[in-house]
Amino acid sequence: LDRKNMPIRKAVFPVAGMGTRLLPATKSQPKEMLPVGYKPVVQYVVEEMVEQGLSKFLFITGRKKRSIEDHFDADPELEARLSGKHQIVDEVDYSAQGVEFYYARQRRPDGNADAVRLAREFVGNESFVVAFGDTIIYSPDTPRVIERMVDSHERHRSVATIGVWEVPREETKKYGVVRPAGDIGDDFAIQDIVEKPDPAEAPSCLAVAARYIFTPDIFPAIDALEPGLGGELWLTDAIRILLQGGVPVRCVRLNGVEKRYDIGMPLTYYKAFADFALRDSEHGDDFRVYLRDKLDGK
Repeated sequence: LDRKNMPIRKAVFPVAGMGTRLLPATKSQPKEMLPVGYKPVVQYVVEEMVEQGLSKFLFITGRKKRSIEDHFDADPELEARLSGKHQIVDEVDYSAQGVEFYYARQRRPDGNADAVRLAREFVGNESFVVAFGDTIIYSPDTPRVIERMVDSHERHRSVATIGVWEVPREETKKYGVVRPAGDIGDDFAIQDIVEKPDPAEAPSCLAVAARYIFTPDIFPAIDALEPGLGGELWLTDAIRILLQGGVPVRCVRLNGVEKRYDIGMPLTYYKAFADFALRDSEHGDDFRVYLRDKLDGK
């Protein structure tokens, strides 16, 4: 099989993280299942992939993550109860769209590269998307960022394509940050990537936006890793190995209206919930009035 001519149809969702910064909300449920508006975080991520035509999804889960599996299962009892009540269980009919869900379990939280390593058999010889299940990318216009990343990945025959967004320099210590090779456009090559750099030493203010596309060449790079920051195996370090091998690695930037929501800390979670509640077609206007009244001290 020639993977260069195969459409990208598989996505891997690492969802094994502990969510400790959101305790006690995450003590008995995954942070990926926290509601943003009336949908859990991970559902936004899955719907983003379905909209782009991807159809085979592998969740890399861990302890206390069974609710993610349950959420994407069919629920005949609930569907029967709602029958005739003008309510639906899911906005997306996964079966009708040919979407298939698979699960693998990361026994220990040894880092995001270790999680991706578990997808080796699932992806076979195809390029695939990696999307972190605790990060929503709001893309109101088309083509959306994943579509642009797929186009770039196939056009440039890249080994890795990374979604990036601009962050304030003082926040570079929270993310993987790229060093561009030459001019920075909407789609550009990089020469290096660093995990959580000190702001004074960050190679740019372009941070990884929790979306990647890889060919299977990422797996030998992961195999070659030594534990990095915090004793974990990082995708950032695996991408560095690819770059050292001289293969093409490119980035696609979020555009001016796209936004990354990282549901990792209370403040970012509050902001995400408020933004999506305000965009709600049925209740957003009333919620906006409510917030204005609260801010005016009413």
